[in-house]
Amino acid sequence: MTSSEIRKSFLDFFSARNHRIVPSAPVIPHGDSSLLFTNAGMNQFKDVFLGTGTREYSRAADTQKCIRVSGKHNDLEEVGRDTYHHTFFEMLGNWSFGDYYKKEAIEWAWELLTKTWRLDKSRLYATVFETDNEAENLWKTVTDIDPYHVLRFGKKDNFWEMGETGPCGPCSEIHIDLTADHSGGALVNAGDPRVMEIWNLVFIQHNRNETGKLENLPAKHVDTGMGFERICAVLQKKSSNYDTDVFMPIINRIAQTVGKEYSHKLDVPADTAMRVIADHVRMLTFSIADGAIPGNEGRGYVLRRILRRAARFGRNLGMHEPFLFKISPAVVESMGDVFPEIKSGLEHIQKVIKAEEEGFNATLDRGLEIFESVATSAHSGIFPGDEAFKLYDTYGFPLDLTQLMAEERGFKVDTTSFNELMNQQRDRSRKGGSMAADSISGKEAPDIDLPAGVMSKFVGYDRMESDTVVLASKENMVVVESSPFYVESGGQVSDTGSLSVEGKSYSVIDTRKGANGSVLILDSPLPPSAGKRARAVVIADRRLNIQRNHSATHLVHEALRRVLGTHVHQQGSLVAPDHLRFDFPHFGKITLEEIRAIEDMVNAKIRENVNVQTEIDLPIDKARKIPNVKMFFGDKYGDIVRVVFIDEKFSVEFCGGTHVKGTREIGVFKIVSESSIASGVRRIEAITGEGIQRFIQSKMQEHQRMTDEISRLAEEAEKLQGELEKFGKSRATTSRPRIRIPSLPEQPQEAIEFVERENVQLSQLVEQASKTANDLRKELSKHKVSDAATGIDRLVANASAVNGFKVVSARFETETMDELKNLGDALRSRLGSGVGVLGSVIQEKAAFVCVVTDDLIRSHKLQAGRIVGEMAKKVGGGGGGKPHLATAGGKDVEKLDEALAQTVSLVKSFMQK
Repeated sequence: MTSSEIRKSFLDFFSARNHRIVPSAPVIPHGDSSLLFTNAGMNQFKDVFLGTGTREYSRAADTQKCIRVSGKHNDLEEVGRDTYHHTFFEMLGNWSFGDYYKKEAIEWAWELLTKTWRLDKSRLYATVFETDNEAENLWKTVTDIDPYHVLRFGKKDNFWEMGETGPCGPCSEIHIDLTADHSGGALVNAGDPRVMEIWNLVFIQHNRNETGKLENLPAKHVDTGMGFERICAVLQKKSSNYDTDVFMPIINRIAQTVGKEYSHKLDVPADTAMRVIADHVRMLTFSIADGAIPGNEGRGYVLRRILRRAARFGRNLGMHEPFLFKISPAVVESMGDVFPEIKSGLEHIQKVIKAEEEGFNATLDRGLEIFESVATSAHSGIFPGDEAFKLYDTYGFPLDLTQLMAEERGFKVDTTSFNELMNQQRDRSRKGGSMAADSISGKEAPDIDLPAGVMSKFVGYDRMESDTVVLASKENMVVVESSPFYVESGGQVSDTGSLSVEGKSYSVIDTRKGANGSVLILDSPLPPSAGKRARAVVIADRRLNIQRNHSATHLVHEALRRVLGTHVHQQGSLVAPDHLRFDFPHFGKITLEEIRAIEDMVNAKIRENVNVQTEIDLPIDKARKIPNVKMFFGDKYGDIVRVVFIDEKFSVEFCGGTHVKGTREIGVFKIVSESSIASGVRRIEAITGEGIQRFIQSKMQEHQRMTDEISRLAEEAEKLQGELEKFGKSRATTSRPRIRIPSLPEQPQEAIEFVERENVQLSQLVEQASKTANDLRKELSKHKVSDAATGIDRLVANASAVNGFKVVSARFETETMDELKNLGDALRSRLGSGVGVLGSVIQEKAAFVCVVTDDLIRSHKLQAGRIVGEMAKKVGGGGGGKPHLATAGGKDVEKLDEALAQTVSLVKSFMQK
């Protein structure tokens, strides 16, 4: 059977038994902060097992994309070295949500394996949890398994848990004995590839809470998981998962790319490298397709580790240029029909992998050199922790990569020292602040004593004023019964305004979260006022500007996804009255064309005047099923959420912030900056509303600055042309460009486009005028030097003689150091054998240039830099340069001639030295 036929036969088997065939969940478990990656088929049904969610079906089956590279389920070190461990794998599974339980799960598993797939019953073993008498009895009564093949094991092997917390329960694993003589009974759960687990039947009946205690779930469930790659190897009679049609197309592509043959042997280093690369590229392809990006933290760093590990194995195959991105198409050819997301995302996947490869390749070879140097001199079989940290910090080597290389050399890494240095770095980072601070999650306020159940209610979604009652106050903090002030959360900053109590007005300078709702922070203390009437008023213009920017943030989020790719998701945001900021994962700089496309898409939605609608008090289960809804990984949502729709086919997001009623209120959207704030994370800043007017004003000021600069350069050019005429040189008169004061269009969008276009043209004129002036300066300088050089022959003819060579010094009138250096070059070419020093006053400072001919540099070790440096001391300065030509300067202009007069004696002193 082919792998496609095996997958289909599994799903058909359970479909015939009334199971709903459901699609695989993404490998990025958005909305579940307890997991970096989807590591089991049951992840998408976690809420059902916990009793917090439901489905319209009670039986399901699927093939689930899974990644296990960190935490409890970490198979990384075995990948490629054995026959059956992988970082990415498919898990075939069937579930019962409070429907059937152990009997049917065991019975159907046996039927599929022995009747449908006709596996040899004598080779199958079943394990049960050490106290699970029920499961053991069922195996012996509802199947015809050899009773001696039913074995009991402890918690380590037969109690399944998804993570540190969450649904769990006893399990029954099915193992297959692949030994030649059927002697593998003693090898069950011994880690021997000849006897491996192929299916795990988990009986979920508990939840492990945050304290580690087991609680009984409201209903009992079945969760099974079969390793797809393993069962393919068994049914295709292969000794390794890598030899099946799941992996061989990928390995063949690798072999073709690196120019080596794959020999199907475990002990051949090149084969191991190809298996590792095949596995790792699968993992990268699927995780990037589902929205992950290599980075420095969390799952992003896991991707980076995997990619760099694969790149290093590529070095073992002689690959020194990026090549991993070339393997992804083979993954798509092999699996794209089942998982179309990798097919549609291939271009993006390859761009991300290639960019990351190029970044690491720049330091990989140097890092490998450092490793080899340290390993060669290391003692006692220990690779120093500080060197491992240096490889990590300077060359980007993850610790497990250094450990892998050390193991190949028979070393162990001093992880204690490494971790100490790592913790020190984290402490420094924490003290210095981090990007996480940009994603505002709400500022806490000290508690204010209130009766139980008494809360401040937020009423600011539909009004900005409220007649209310003071519930409690403490110094400059006050809690009111109904507050229109929004508390900083989800990126949106707090409202400000005023609070009037008994005729006296206080400024509300901030609003924070408290145990009893929002706490208003006043500009001065409020006397005890519990029970008194109050009037709370938000500064309306400020709130409206914030709302414009918040609604624009939702629009730009979707526009970014449509222009750059669905990997884009919010990693941090700021919604302020004057601008908005949005951080998101992306592998490279956004081009000007992409920025324009994003702006055009957002502004098109603004012009449509789409209604901004909200649905409140939505059960989170129902909200998650809304098509295209955005929710953010790591955010904690309650059972009831609020969803904001801006055209339900365009932007739908979980959001508790305030928004405009229609998109036309936003006015115009403009991106003002785009930058990188961390590896793989970009930031855009944008403006709307009043920010647009300030932007146009700043562009007009820029327009005026460029106009003034053009006028200045034109005046300078006229002056330079006049000076050139003194040398009998004339050039075509440089005409001053005619600059008109622009009349701005009334519409903001047209005004932005107009002033940007004007400024581009002005920038070109500034560049042209600057080039013209610079060309004139150079030409004038050339003529000045040529004119002055006529006197150099007289200087050389009248030079002093020292030990048979000439020494010359003189003062010239020059305007730039370049002119003085050019005179020095002319002097040096005429000296034949000698030393020359020229001086000038340039920009009210003394300046010198010293030249020495090559013969004196060789024979007498004379150096221009030393001579001129010593001379500059006379004028209170210093300098230096090359042996044949050097410059210096000082502030004391009055001593310039005195310094030049000492040239001969200074040269003689250097001769004596």
